[in-house]
Amino acid sequence: MVGNLTSESSDLDFMYNDADEHINEMAELYSYTEEADFFVHKKAFEDLMEEYGLPVRWTSMTDKQKEKAILRLLDSIEMSQRSTRMQAARAVLYLVQGVFGECLVLETQAELARANVFLLYNYGFFHTFVQLLNMEIENSSAATSALRKPAVSLGDSTDIRIILNVLYTFVEVMRVEVESDTDEMKKCRETFQKEISLPLLGDDLLAHVLFQMVTRFCSGSAPHFPIKKILLLLWKTILVSLGGTDELRRLKAKYRTEASLPPVPDDTIEVTRTMRAASPPASAADLIESQQSRKNYRQFRRQQSLVKQNSMDEAYQDLDGDSLSGPDDELRYIEEHQAQTVGEDEYRPPTPRPSTPLPTSASDQNNAASNKGLPWVPKVRTKDIMNFLDHTRIKFVGFQLNNDQTSLAGLPLPIHEGLKVLKQHMYVSLAEVQIKKEEEIAKLPLSKKEISIPQTPVEILYQAILPSLPQYMIALLKILLAAAPTSKAKTESINIMADVLPEEMPMTVIQSLKLGIDVNRHKEIIVKAISGIILLLLKHLKINHVYQFEYMSQQLMFANCIPLVLKFFNQNIMSYVGAKNTISVIDFPACVIGETPEVTEETLEMGDQQPYCWRNLFTCINLLRLLNKLTKLKHSRIMMLVVFKSAPILKRALKVKHGMMQLYVLKLLKMQMRYLGRQWRKSNMKTMSAIYQKVRHMLNDDWAYGNDLDARPWDYQAEEFALQASINRFHNRRYDRSGSLCNDPDYQAVDNNILSVLGREIELTDDFKYHYDAWLKREVFQLSTDWDQLLNSQYL
Repeated sequence: MVGNLTSESSDLDFMYNDADEHINEMAELYSYTEEADFFVHKKAFEDLMEEYGLPVRWTSMTDKQKEKAILRLLDSIEMSQRSTRMQAARAVLYLVQGVFGECLVLETQAELARANVFLLYNYGFFHTFVQLLNMEIENSSAATSALRKPAVSLGDSTDIRIILNVLYTFVEVMRVEVESDTDEMKKCRETFQKEISLPLLGDDLLAHVLFQMVTRFCSGSAPHFPIKKILLLLWKTILVSLGGTDELRRLKAKYRTEASLPPVPDDTIEVTRTMRAASPPASAADLIESQQSRKNYRQFRRQQSLVKQNSMDEAYQDLDGDSLSGPDDELRYIEEHQAQTVGEDEYRPPTPRPSTPLPTSASDQNNAASNKGLPWVPKVRTKDIMNFLDHTRIKFVGFQLNNDQTSLAGLPLPIHEGLKVLKQHMYVSLAEVQIKKEEEIAKLPLSKKEISIPQTPVEILYQAILPSLPQYMIALLKILLAAAPTSKAKTESINIMADVLPEEMPMTVIQSLKLGIDVNRHKEIIVKAISGIILLLLKHLKINHVYQFEYMSQQLMFANCIPLVLKFFNQNIMSYVGAKNTISVIDFPACVIGETPEVTEETLEMGDQQPYCWRNLFTCINLLRLLNKLTKLKHSRIMMLVVFKSAPILKRALKVKHGMMQLYVLKLLKMQMRYLGRQWRKSNMKTMSAIYQKVRHMLNDDWAYGNDLDARPWDYQAEEFALQASINRFHNRRYDRSGSLCNDPDYQAVDNNILSVLGREIELTDDFKYHYDAWLKREVFQLSTDWDQLLNSQYL
């Protein structure tokens, strides 16, 4: 279902964040076909409470009765009999779902769910369900039964869905911090975040287990796995264990301080949040309309003066509304436009707009100061400064000075001033520091001492997934391809609908419409989770170590991630962002609290009332950020964008009027602008203007001119091979085949400090002490050394 989002709509009031609101994230865990399971869980809880001799209402129990019920449930979960174990798991799921059968309003359900999650965590239920998950993964009978069926349905994953629902509820509730949390609950959250980033109870990392489940699902050995729930749990596990945007910002500031680097001048997300949405870059519809106007303008240029006047009016209206500051400026613009040569065949851009008048009042001065310039601080890399100096030295002096940024002899004064400006905006990234350190270690592997590697959550996770990381990335991209809206159903593709299709197909029109919406919603949630997983891992790995990031990036590139993302955007992106594949009245927990409203065709067609779909816009921004991460400063990958004709696809994405999304689209267009040709740039001047207005400037970057000297496609493949060699050298030195840290003594640093070596206490043997006088006489006093011969060059 498609909303009423059009190119004429206002700017989208969308706030990009790590995840959606808690109630929406919980609702997306359950498909609409699981609605009947809620009451099965409620009945299982009530039956067990009657069996235990306790009240069937959780809110009517005393604290001692609740403790007794929890301990009995814990015992039942550890039973060997499968039916008893799963009935207790259903009762636990009913508790973490907020005992919705005893709630009259949604707020009460949310409070009870949060309180029960913390209560059950203190009794060790989370660790118990992690063990249950490991047991269920090895349940060969369920996998064999699913493999024998021609079509896998919701009934084949009943038990594993219960376990995943409990684990996801634990992770999602612990992820969100609420103001009403007590000090004890805050400490519990901190403990949970530490434990989830470490192997639990001697088992493997939870995130690593979930990656293995994704791989098994894609291989076809476990088609009954509920892939949407697995991906959602994997995403939230990584988000809790590694941290979101705030933690990334904190870690980056910490590591830059340790490397003696200044803080980052600005943050992309924070700047885009504060940027005014009143003046977004031109949308694709405006660009097309502008180009059509130019064609009409050239066609009627030689006709009557009235027609020429109309063409002039179109060009005048094509300027921004705030371009002309007053009536005098308008008259001057008309006179200048009329003074152009009548017989001119080639179209020329309109006269530049007049300069802005000086502010007179204090408020005008404040507004001018706030609106002056770009929202970003320009940057310069060390490599850019060296290239600038090499070029100017060759031009004015005739020779170069390698690795010299200070000598300015023979250079004119403007070059001195230009270098000063460049150094004022020089930005040294963590990646440059890490690469330089790796080069020094590679050059002197035995004498260059390396600081001990801290076992951070990112490092622990990377060591766990390193041996199978290529398979994990391929599996994620396979599922992304199957869930993409532009993908056509193929018989040989993986079935991602196993956990949404009911055992009995719908019989009525309402049921069919409901299932269709559920299937589309199911795909959107899967794409959202995958985009969040990949982007989060890339950002954390880049801060932890650049070669970890580069290794994952190369595996994504080898798995055709770039054309896959472009294939995703090669659709009606406005329809996708405005999709209405949500039925709020049957979302959890609204579907189980109070009277369930009747679902009619009008209800299904109405859908959500928001002008956009949060998860779809979140997905689009994530995938654009992913493309930027993969292609930034990588010429071979930028050429892939050009080869796959990404420019028209990305231009269509500019129709979505959201500042952050348009920013990342313009970044992708900027990096490939020089390869698109002069005619393309000439026909898309408004796009180039938008890049100038919205994208950070890199000083000395001639992206808009298309300098052929810098376009050397034959060198790009060599750059990729050199990067791969550096990554392999990094892995061989730092990790063994199992992914753990390498303890090869040949690569241990040598202590070459003379004070440390001579000051070290060495215990001499008794035999050496007894023969010390004889050794001293033979090796020192009786030994004659010809020092002149020793110092001769032939012995040096």
